[in-house]
Amino acid sequence: MEIKHSHVILDACCVLNFCASGHLIEIMQSIPAQVVVTEVVRERELLTLQRLADEHNEDVNQFEVAIEKGFLSFVDFNSEHEEETFVNYVFELGDDGESATCAIAVHREWAIATDDKKAISFCQREAPHLQILSTLAIVKNWSEIGNISAPTLRSALTAIRTRGRYMPHRQHPLLCWWEAVMQ
Repeated sequence: MEIKHSHVILDACCVLNFCASGHLIEIMQSIPAQVVVTEVVRERELLTLQRLADEHNEDVNQFEVAIEKGFLSFVDFNSEHEEETFVNYVFELGDDGESATCAIAVHREWAIATDDKKAISFCQREAPHLQILSTLAIVKNWSEIGNISAPTLRSALTAIRTRGRYMPHRQHPLLCWWEAVMQ
């Protein structure tokens, strides 16, 4: 997977899916760019992950280690223009996390990773020059770069499906790959 931008900004859905896979750190390491999450996503949308901290959940531990080791960092708005765009995008998208992710990506010309169909469609209209990645694109890249065994990959995708509650939509470009691995 070639990433045409210096950074990939992850939406909450991707972070939660990677955590659910049980391989967050390895997946983060396989991304050939700096990986970031907005402060809005961290503060408002990763509450699910934060609630698990009391249970000493392995997902939370991996998340914290990824931050400590610099595989994942956080960014906030650095201009009024970014904040203004965020507010406008909230009106369009109805979601703070996806709006912040899109606003920062557009202004900084970073790649976006999201599975939200509305956000994908919106970003394709607003910034067709930006690369949009998905959970499956990134997991497939991890599996190829790491030469991940079929049972390990199937286990990771099963965890994403059950624990992350993710299923690719019928038109997802990697649906056939998903189905082949899951058989």
